[in-house]
This record gives sequence, C-alpha cells and structure tokens, in this order.
Amino acid sequence: MAASASGSLDALPVLNFASRHIGPQADERDKMLAALGLSDLAELVEQSMPAAIRMTRPLDLPAAQSETETLETLRAMAAENRPLRAMIGLGYHGTITPSVIRRNVLEDPAWYTAYTPSQPEISQGRLEALLNFQTVVSDLTGLPTAGASLLDEATAVAEAMTLARRSVKTGQVLLLDADTLPQTVGVVSTRAAALGLETVVADGPLVEALDRVDAFAVVVQTPGASGRLAHTAELAAVADKAHAQGALVIAACDLLALTLTTPPGEWGADVAVGSSQRFGVPLFYGGPHAGFMAVRAGLERSLPGRLVGVSRDVDGTAAFRLALQTREQHIRREKATSNICTAQVLLAVTASMYAVYHGPEGLRAIARAVHDRTTALAQDLAATGARVAHQDFFDTLLVEVPGRAAAVVAAAHDGGVHLRAVDADHVGVSVGEDAVDADLAAVRSAFGAGSGAGADGAGADGTAYGDLGASARQTPFLTHPVFNTHHSETAMLRYLRALSDRDFTLNRGMIPLGSCTMKLNATSEMEPISYAGFANLHPFAPREDAQGYTRLIETLEGWLAEVTGYAKVSIQPNAGSQGELAGLLAIRAYHDSRGDQERRICLIPSSAHGTNAASAVMAGMKVVVVKATADGSVDLDDLRAKITVHRDQLAAIMVTYPSTHGVFEAGITELCELVHGAGGQVYVDGANLNALLGLAQPGRFGADVSHLNLHKTFCIPHGGGGPGVGPVGVGEHLVPFLPGHPFLDGDGAGAGGVGPISGGPYGSAGILPISYAYIAMMGPDGLTSATEHALLAANYVAVRLNDAFPVLYSGSHERVAHECILDLRPLTRSSGVTVDDVAKRLVDYGFHAPTMSFPVAGTLMVEPTESENLEELDRFCDAMIAIRAEIDRVEAGEWPRDDNPLVNAPHTQAQLTADEWAHPYGRRVAGFPAGLHTGPIYASGSDKYWPPVGRIDGGFGDRNLVCSCPPPEAFEGDA
Repeated sequence: MAASASGSLDALPVLNFASRHIGPQADERDKMLAALGLSDLAELVEQSMPAAIRMTRPLDLPAAQSETETLETLRAMAAENRPLRAMIGLGYHGTITPSVIRRNVLEDPAWYTAYTPSQPEISQGRLEALLNFQTVVSDLTGLPTAGASLLDEATAVAEAMTLARRSVKTGQVLLLDADTLPQTVGVVSTRAAALGLETVVADGPLVEALDRVDAFAVVVQTPGASGRLAHTAELAAVADKAHAQGALVIAACDLLALTLTTPPGEWGADVAVGSSQRFGVPLFYGGPHAGFMAVRAGLERSLPGRLVGVSRDVDGTAAFRLALQTREQHIRREKATSNICTAQVLLAVTASMYAVYHGPEGLRAIARAVHDRTTALAQDLAATGARVAHQDFFDTLLVEVPGRAAAVVAAAHDGGVHLRAVDADHVGVSVGEDAVDADLAAVRSAFGAGSGAGADGAGADGTAYGDLGASARQTPFLTHPVFNTHHSETAMLRYLRALSDRDFTLNRGMIPLGSCTMKLNATSEMEPISYAGFANLHPFAPREDAQGYTRLIETLEGWLAEVTGYAKVSIQPNAGSQGELAGLLAIRAYHDSRGDQERRICLIPSSAHGTNAASAVMAGMKVVVVKATADGSVDLDDLRAKITVHRDQLAAIMVTYPSTHGVFEAGITELCELVHGAGGQVYVDGANLNALLGLAQPGRFGADVSHLNLHKTFCIPHGGGGPGVGPVGVGEHLVPFLPGHPFLDGDGAGAGGVGPISGGPYGSAGILPISYAYIAMMGPDGLTSATEHALLAANYVAVRLNDAFPVLYSGSHERVAHECILDLRPLTRSSGVTVDDVAKRLVDYGFHAPTMSFPVAGTLMVEPTESENLEELDRFCDAMIAIRAEIDRVEAGEWPRDDNPLVNAPHTQAQLTADEWAHPYGRRVAGFPAGLHTGPIYASGSDKYWPPVGRIDGGFGDRNLVCSCPPPEAFEGDA
C-alpha cells in the first residue's frame, strides 16, 4: 500500500466492512429514500414494521472488526485445532482435493454464488456437473437412477427408509445391519420415532435376523463400520431373503470401495446410499458433504431431493433441467417425497470433478493403493500377535488389543495420527487416500509392530488378509468420454471454465429471487474454510484437538441466540429443512414430556413455504391449513376457528415472518397469544430473517422456536443448491429438547430424548467460519444497517415497478418488507404473456429471474437484498419496465402472441447468427434489448451473457427420463 501525501498510512481513509457489504453508498441511499418520500431509514422502518415487535435496545454483540482482524482471529482458531492424520473412519475419510478443483470450484464464486438451477437455460454448467455426479453414483452402484445429492449419509439412509415405507405396504420394521455406522443409527432412529416406525439393529447375521422381524426394508452397511467386507454371495443371500419377504434392500456403501467391489445393484439392492466425501471433499469436521441415493427401475419417482434429467430446447438441442419436480415439497407440500430443499450441490460438483479428473483408472489406482496399504498393515499387526477381527476388508481394520486400546490410540496420537478407540479392547484403523508411509509407520509403532513383519502375506496364525476375490467388481464404470478426457490440469481447468461460463451467477449480476436472499458472499468470509485447521479435522477427533472449533461454535451459537432473542441455538441441522424438523421435534418432545401426547396438529398458513408442511409430516404431525385474507395476511378469524376445533390437539403453528407475501403482518403478536392460549407453540420460520436482524427478535415477540438459514441471512453461499446450515433456536423451556448426537451424548439423545438430526455432531461445521466472519465484521450496527437497506431496496423496487407491474401485497403505509410480489395475472389475461415468458426474457436483458409463481401463481417475487447498489437496482427496474413496454406491443397486436421477443426468449447466439430470421422483430431487439456495450468496462457496463440453450421443453424430459450422461451419439447434429 502506498503512503499518503503526508507520508502516514494512518491518514488513508478506511472503509469498514459494512460499507463494502451494503451496496448503496450514502448518496445512493438518499436518492432511494427520496423516491419513497422519506428522509431517513428510521422513518422507513417506522412505516414498515409494527412498533409492537421492534427492539428497544441495540444488539448485544461485539463491535465490528476489520476484515484483517477477523481473519487473524479465525486463523488463530484454526490453529487451535489439531488435524492429525485422520484414520478414525466411520464414514469420514482422508482424501486429497486436487488443487485445480479446490481453486476453481470450492473457492470460485462462479460456482459457489450460484442458486439452485430452477432456471435451467442459465444453469447448464452446474446441471452438467450434477449429471456427471449422478452418472458416477449410478455407474458405481449399478443402479439406473441417482439423485443430485442429499445432505449426508445418515440422512440418505433415513430418506431411503421413508422411500421404502412408501413403496412397501407390508412389514413393520426397518432392520439395520449390526455394523451400521453409529451416527446413521442415531439419525434413522430419530426420524423413525417421529413417524411411528420401528427400527431394530440386528444382533447377528442379517439373513438370520430377517427370520425374527417383519421387515419392510433392511439396511446393509458394506463395508461395515468395523471394516468387514461381506462377500458378494452373502450380500445376495440377504437380498434374496428380504425380497422373498417383500422387503426392500438398502445398501449403505462406499464409492471408492465400489471401484473394486461388486456394485449393490448386481447383488440385489433396491436402493444404494452413502457419502461422496472421500471423492476429494475435505473432512470439514463433519460437513458439508454430499450424500447420494440411487434406485432401481420403478423407484425413481419416489426419490427425495433434486434429480437432473436430459431434455431438449426449442431448437432440439440437448439440454439439462431438474426433472420430476412435481415430487417436491413446493408443489406437493405435506404429500412431498421429502422436506429437502437445499442439498449439497457444491460438494457434489466437487466430487464429480474428482471423478472426471482421475477417471476410472485413476480411481481404481487410488482404491488399490488404499487397499494395499490396509492389507500390509493388517499383515504386520497380525504378525505381532494382535488379532485383526476381519479377514476381508477394504480400508478399515478392527484390531483386538486386550486392555491396551487407550494406550495404542494415545501412542498413535503422539505420532501424529487419530485412531478410534472402539472400547477398552479394540482399536479401529481406517486408511485414507492421504495416508503416507510416515503415518502408517506411526500406526505400526503404536501397536508395537514393525514394517514388513507380515511380508509373507499372512498373520501369525497363517490367515491371509485382504483378498477381494469373493467381492471383486467385474463390470466397467465411467465409460463416458467426459470421464476419460480431462486428465491433464490444462484440460481440467478449461472444462471447469467452460462449464462455469454457461451459468448466470451472482458474480455476473443481481439474482433477485424472492425468499432466497442472494446477497454478497464476501471473499473474506469464504477464505477461512480452506484453512487446514478447519478443513482437515475429523468430526470424531478428541475434543481437546478441536478447541478452535469449540470456540467458534460456542461463540456463533451465542451470537445467533442474541440476534434472535432465544435462550439457546443448536447449529447441528445442516439445512433449513432439517432445522424445521429439529424445531418441530423439540415441540413434540416438549408436549410429550408434559403428558400431552395427543398434541399433534400443526397449523400452517396457506402462504407458507412448502417445506413447512413436509417437515410437519416428518415430525409425525397432522397439517391443518389456515386461510389467508385478501391482503395476504394470516386470517385470524380462520385461525380462531381452527383453534376452537383443535384446541386439545394443537401442537404448534408454523408462520413465516415477515410473511411469504412480503409484508410485516400487524397481527403477529395476537397470533402468538391465540396459539399460546390454546396450549400450542409458535414456530416462526426464519427464512425471512434478513428483514428483522437488528430490528426485531422472534424470541422476544412471541415465538418459541425458529430455524435460521445461514445460507441466506448470514452469507453462506447457496452453492448452486447447497450447502446450507439451518440452526434451530428455542426458548428456555425447549432447550432440553434440542438434538443430541451419539458422539456427544453417549446414547445419542439429548437431555430431552431427541436424537441427532445430522450425521455430524455439529452438522456442516466446515462452513461456519463464513457466518462467524460476517457477524464479526458487520458488528451490531452493521447488521442493523444491512436490514434497513434490505427494506429500502425492496421498497424502492416496489415503487419504481408498481405502475408497470402492480405490487400484489403491501402493509402499513403501502410498504413492503424485504421483498415484493409483482402481479402479472391481468397482463397474462390481456396479452397471453406469462411469468415464464417474462422470466426468460430477463435473461436477454442480463438478469436471473425473480421467483416465479410462489407463493401466488402468475406472479414474480423480487428480493433485491442490501448488497445491490443503485445502478444495479435501476438496471433491473429499467429492464422490467422495458419488458412491460414489449408486452404493450403484444397487446396492441404489433407482435403476434405466438411470435414475439417474450415467448421466444431467451435468445441464443446460434439463433441470432442463423442465416434465416423470420421473426417480426429484429435481431438486435432479440439479443441486445438493453443496448450493445462496446469498448472498455470502466465505471459501468458489462459484456453480454449468452444462454447456452434456448427455452427448454420440460415435459419432454419428464416423459423421456434420462438421468445420467447420455452417449455421445445423443448430441449428434447439435452443432
């Protein structure tokens, strides 16, 4: 940095982080206020938000730190962790993230600032990457259809359980392998208890256990938690026995092991689940990691979560889109296949690119190296007299050392390795891709073995270890060219760039999606997740080696409790949907603890987010819908009527505040009083906390529980559809009912008996530094200012666009909250132009569309956030006003209803450069409706974003479902 004219660096102006995060500068803010007829932000808050809920004191948080100070603090926290070589196993394995993938996916805003690919024409890059992921999972598991990711392995098994229950009408029990991962048993038990399903952990071979229980499904863990690798014939026998009894077979499996062992689909599994973490995704102290699920033919329409399929655009070009979306909670609500909304797209992309980069031969080589090292270790340990429990394994050993387990683990720790003390007599050792000779030497030394002690391939008793012959894979995998091409770094770098260039993400322009809060994900917030102390720590490492994480988590949970007004927050839920479930389970357990087991009715307003209803069903509650009034508010008269009918059965009401209609409802405090008066609890969905932070606290204006979305309000990026974090905050009376975990609570249940929600004890701990940094750098004043500017941006857009597109709902003084709903229904009736047409036309103007037809069909919901400056807000408003003018030309008959720039949008380069142009509007109108920018960028301007495909035919893709990489011949003629 250069010195000032006076020679002193101190003389330079210093902008605090809040001024970097908040888009409008002071002069822009004043212009926006003037457009609203206001003098300051305080007046806007006074007009918008009911006085009864507003805070009367500032947030009790530390003063804002600079970016430099915050990064120094986080470096110090990371340094307090001791990420020894992770050889603990239990579903979390050492891996190596190729630098080209780490730098150009995990750390690249072109990937991490993307939203869920709901607008497929401008999401082709990440959709292709997700299709690669689905192909990896499908090929390795031997099952034809795989989803685009789930939250973690434990959640994937739980989702498979409910899939099986929906698909099988006989049987009463979910039978779990005795060797199932303990965190999976915990999460599945939590889910099953809420749904009234019985789970049984087998106490011996599964074939025998199937004779003793009436199972609707059986979970086979292969390899097992102990490392045992069952022979293919044994697995097939389990599948045959289960199928004979009418049960489904769920294989919890390891993708790397499947490069060498028989795919589940070949020995009879109906469903395969697991984690893709060891495909290049850091340990992250338990998450985020992309779970997976693949199913046999006939079950694809029951898959939970997102599914990418191949379709075609208007010109017949192959294109990708989210398939079978009618399964999802936004449409089916309480009848949805799952409550999952946010999944783990960024991590699924990382895992898919790991497979692309290494290819099938590279993956096999990594797997062989892991297995060979494990085999050599087993031989050496056995040669010294230690008993290796299982002869057949892939990467994990269970070693019997009577009375010496703690000493062995301690000795390995001194040598720089984390092992697992199973009990006083047994130690678990799991070899990862990153284990080097020095690590293995430290393990041998800890057991008192030398290298080469078992060089003859056998232990002291003559047992041969590690033979995969009875489990060997015979079928090829990843034969598509994409997995056999990009193996040099140059090729990989260009492939990643080519894909990211196809997508419209936050680093290109505003993404004004309502109810999504696409705000700045600052680089200083993102940087710490790559620190080794945060990225490379195993979630079951000793607590004394995780002091930095302990301090981070305790501080962040305390800050979140302060901003929400709750007594305590748990950050375990690894998505908003899981936070909802955790909150509802807390309510249910609270009622049960008081002898009110009959309280199972959950009231949900008609305008609620679809996950609310789906989560209520998963918590074992019955949904009763409360009507909305004409102005979009909860109908308090209908609420009173519903309470009267269900008073003794009322468990809770779930309400979003400010409402999904984009207004602060004046009746929120009365609503809380009515529900409490009937013995119910109030759940305030924190999806819209960006409109409250620093101004109002749900825990202080009547709510008992909320989940938060750290991937909205607290700046964790959406990642193209995940990761997310959904902490749950509760009042003092619900604190005992927050989720527990088997590695924190012994039996897996918290003080109030509620088990784990996520596989990791602290959910997606690896991305918590992002939200910590945001709060630390903003401070109490910055957080409050951000909220005020979010309200300002939404009201500015509403005022500018109201004449062109009427704002459907508004509150006091005709103000909206942090988002507004634009009503296109009259225009659709008069012109035939739909919300889809406007959304696609916005692409031609260089924008991602707002949220379409939610919560009201035929509307657009706009949330500009506080991070967009006045120039970008005006550019969006100008585009919308220009589109309204185009609609006027359609209404006037100047352009036909079936051939105009809106119904044909978005326009591709191929269309504009074709020899023939038969449309009644010019090419410039089609492709450059906002004008053509030429020359340098300088203070303003941007180059044209071109969608890679035209409008996609979604129905074709659903009718002709293809969910893995199609053969190259399918693309012939696209050029």
